[in-house]
Amino acid sequence: MSAFSTDIGIDLGTCNTLIYVRGKGIMANEPSVVAVERGTKRVVAVGDDAKRMLWRTPGDIIAIRPLRDGVIADLETTEKMIRYFISKVIPRRWFVKPRMVIGVPSCITEVERRAVEESAYKAGAREVKVIEESLASAIGANIPIFEPAGHMVCDIGGGTSEISVISLGGMVVSNSIRLGGDEFDESIIKYVRSVHNLIIGEQTAENLKMTIGNATPDSKLEKMEIKGTDAITGLPRRLEIDSVEVREAIQEPITAVIEEIKRTLGQTPPELAADIVERGIVMTGGGSLLKGLDTLIANETGVPAFKAEDPMNCVAMGAGMYFSHLRGANANRSIYNSIK
Repeated sequence: MSAFSTDIGIDLGTCNTLIYVRGKGIMANEPSVVAVERGTKRVVAVGDDAKRMLWRTPGDIIAIRPLRDGVIADLETTEKMIRYFISKVIPRRWFVKPRMVIGVPSCITEVERRAVEESAYKAGAREVKVIEESLASAIGANIPIFEPAGHMVCDIGGGTSEISVISLGGMVVSNSIRLGGDEFDESIIKYVRSVHNLIIGEQTAENLKMTIGNATPDSKLEKMEIKGTDAITGLPRRLEIDSVEVREAIQEPITAVIEEIKRTLGQTPPELAADIVERGIVMTGGGSLLKGLDTLIANETGVPAFKAEDPMNCVAMGAGMYFSHLRGANANRSIYNSIK
């Protein structure tokens, strides 16, 4: 491989896009939002600048999220977004195109997978490898995936949650549902409207979840003031909401994630299940940062659960380290074969 070439890992998330450059670390972490000019589709802003425009744009500018439920909903805009992020992390003087590894949910179709590859090639990749988010997050969480033992990873992203059992570098069991942090936010929005007749936006709901949200009862009752539009009068209004209400609001999507974890455990071969009981469930993705979620999962499944060291960045880091891990695994196999 040329000294001028590089490996790039991309976590193409519904909420955020993260880019990891091998040897340099996370070089980009921005919202998966693109602001375009209505009619011409000319890109006005990408990432943080575009997110600030969501629901605040004038009539001639549209701020859109080109990915929904972990897959590409708008191919052209996604390509422009990837190209923008790549241009931020790779100097233009580098004339050798990078190799890209992209983490995607295992539930996407072959057509959706090809759309991801096509976007990456058009954005300037010389080689594209698409791998499951669970596999990428396991590598990013420093799990020894090539050893003959079972490891369970639960990756809760913005649009999808993926639970997988990995052994000998492959997926033994994998289940994925199109539900993640976005659904937590949506549940809060619906709850506040139905219980308090207040209409709030996605950013307010996300702030509530991150600030006072919890998955298990807490001894300390936390409160937070929010602002929105009264559903009856149409006038702006303030409201104080507490952590118990937020927990009640997100109970349904959390239960769905736990049921998927239980289903995956039920499909796991006994020998690997024994390994998982000993090693625990490793949680990655932004959704795993919800306070008390690891405790709730452990209580509901009887299996220890804990957050990875850097859950938000695991998929991007693992994708970026994929080729080097593969080389290491192949080298170990060669040594083993020569001994035999």
